[in-house]
Amino acid sequence: METVADRPEAGGEQRMAVPAFDDWVAARGPALLRLAYTLTGNAADAEDVVQDALARALPRWERIGRVEDVDAYVRRMVVNAHTSWWRRWRRRESPVEEAVSTRTPAVEVARLEPDERSRLWRACRALPEAQRTAVVLRYYEQLEYAEIAALTGVREVSVRSRVSRGLAALRTELGEEEA
Repeated sequence: METVADRPEAGGEQRMAVPAFDDWVAARGPALLRLAYTLTGNAADAEDVVQDALARALPRWERIGRVEDVDAYVRRMVVNAHTSWWRRWRRRESPVEEAVSTRTPAVEVARLEPDERSRLWRACRALPEAQRTAVVLRYYEQLEYAEIAALTGVREVSVRSRVSRGLAALRTELGEEEA
């Protein structure tokens, strides 16, 4: 369902159609949740991050709904919410090593064996946040470097560096040699 303002703007043009928030969330919510899951590595934390981003988006939806790329805008909100969550968590939590995770990944990772999948998730979660975010956006969300740069607010060369260093760290962690 879309809402459209009937009154013309000052220039005589109709205002752009704004997608209804509930309809947009129903359509794009699962993708946002998958993005958040790959950033956090935890379904419960991913839900919290998406909920925080959507709670911030709802009161501003009339304005957000008119931006050129609503998906990119809200994806950026999810990344920012994750960054804020991570900063708050690091200040108040004392992580302990966990022997076995009771949760299984909600997103299938390229048909890997369970042991390989666990190794890959642990390696991804061990990356510094900036590298993990860049790698997730590049290879999971399949965004171009310029899109990631716009989304994260850094220069494209920095995104390329983060992706490169993240992949190198993953190769080292997983015991693969560079090609």
